[in-house]
Amino acid sequence: MASPPSALRVAVLACSLLACALAYRRPQPRGALFVPLADDADRLTPQQVHVSLVGEDRMRITWITEDDGPSVVEYGSQFSLNATGSSDTYSYLLYRSGHIHDVVTGLLSPSTVYDYRLGTNSARNFSLKTPPKSLPFEFAVVGDLGQTEWTGSTLNHLAAADYDVLLLPGDLSYADMEQPLWDSFGRLVEPLASSRPWMVTQGNHEIERIPLLQPKKFVAYEARWRMPYDADPATSSGSNLFYSFDVAGGAIHVIMLGSYADFHTGTPQRSWLAADLARLERRRPQWVVAVIHAPWYNSNDAHREEGEEMRQALEAMLYEARVDVVFAGHVHAYERFDRVFNGSSDLCGPVHITIGDGGNREGLATQYRDPQPAISLFREASFGHGRFKVANATHALWTWHRNDDDVAVTADQVWITSLASDPACQRKR
Repeated sequence: MASPPSALRVAVLACSLLACALAYRRPQPRGALFVPLADDADRLTPQQVHVSLVGEDRMRITWITEDDGPSVVEYGSQFSLNATGSSDTYSYLLYRSGHIHDVVTGLLSPSTVYDYRLGTNSARNFSLKTPPKSLPFEFAVVGDLGQTEWTGSTLNHLAAADYDVLLLPGDLSYADMEQPLWDSFGRLVEPLASSRPWMVTQGNHEIERIPLLQPKKFVAYEARWRMPYDADPATSSGSNLFYSFDVAGGAIHVIMLGSYADFHTGTPQRSWLAADLARLERRRPQWVVAVIHAPWYNSNDAHREEGEEMRQALEAMLYEARVDVVFAGHVHAYERFDRVFNGSSDLCGPVHITIGDGGNREGLATQYRDPQPAISLFREASFGHGRFKVANATHALWTWHRNDDDVAVTADQVWITSLASDPACQRKR
């Protein structure tokens, strides 16, 4: 790992932006993907397997079978350990899902690879790696994935990265009410999502509400991608649409917010966020990260000011809590902002990063506002993914990897210093 800078708060590395711009040609659209059930699968074959964190020592393992079967996970050396859970289904208009199994493991050791198998099927075995319990710690970050050939390129690049946890700021499958596309998406991401924890929040494409016919929102998302919002009764948010979790032995606190859950004064999300940030005040983790879908800062013509109402409602709370980075999606491009608060550069504000460029079928958002705002430091309409490597208590390395002719090219790179290590920002609180 490269050594963090000693003098600059934020030091931009990588190539000259002008040279990169001259050498790069924006990618053309690519075709949609649909991943069918494997030909050799039977109705009890586990499919669409993905894992997520439940506290720091357990994993939730989720999978789907066509017919109902045991919700059992066998794991560990020679599959000597086991855990049981439950299964459920959901209906959406004329569609009925397979049986969605949900099992939480027992205590797991950090930085350990566990083999596991599901239900009664021993033909398909999987393995997962638990995150470390201390720094360094690396997140992969990718938004607005969808199911196109560009999505496949992004997933290939993620597969080559040795990350610990993936953060996805909304817009997963782009099923948009066509429920079999949720099944296809689950199969598409299974090789990665079954081997590392994927922590997600909802985007607008997860709403899937049809007035009168399908009035309830987020039906498929909530059934298929259950997050640890209630892992600890003392800190439960009461909603799968917003939650928080700790990693690296509590050195990093991650807040997953719901852009499409109410956030105004007196609402459950705002009340829970206030309580979550109050707990931070008492124990002060070294890093605090927030994830939303609709960006609060955006110089692209696409989705202008769609996050503004949420920004006005919640930004001051995150600022006072000294959140270090806010990741967003929604805009199908990449943009990194300076540390900012209330529209202006502020050395004690979070770095805002838009990374809604996973590969969705709607294509890239290519039109930016001119002139480029002073707070916008790097912007480009390309597909790609990011990596946030927290090196130690004071420094983290952010890199954005563009999908350049199917090669992951580091196009933007910056060191970020934690606000918890800055005495001036702590005094300013």
